[in-house]
Amino acid sequence: MQLGTRWAVGSAGPASLSTEVRDTVAAYEAARGAEISGLTWTLTWLEGRPRLELDDGTSVPVGVAPADDDSDDW
Repeated sequence: MQLGTRWAVGSAGPASLSTEVRDTVAAYEAARGAEISGLTWTLTWLEGRPRLELDDGTSVPVGVAPADDDSDDW
């Protein structure tokens, strides 16, 4: 069972974070900038998949396929 971890926006985050999670966090922080300073990230796991959330309740998807992915259509 994996529980989760927390770290401040703008900090490096735990060393155990995957590259995918680090890239997602970096992109989101760059896009929102000062608007989210002072908040804290929470990383939890649901069914083996990472779930990122900020203190303000914003959920940030990690590794989610685009909704318009129709590669399995016949």
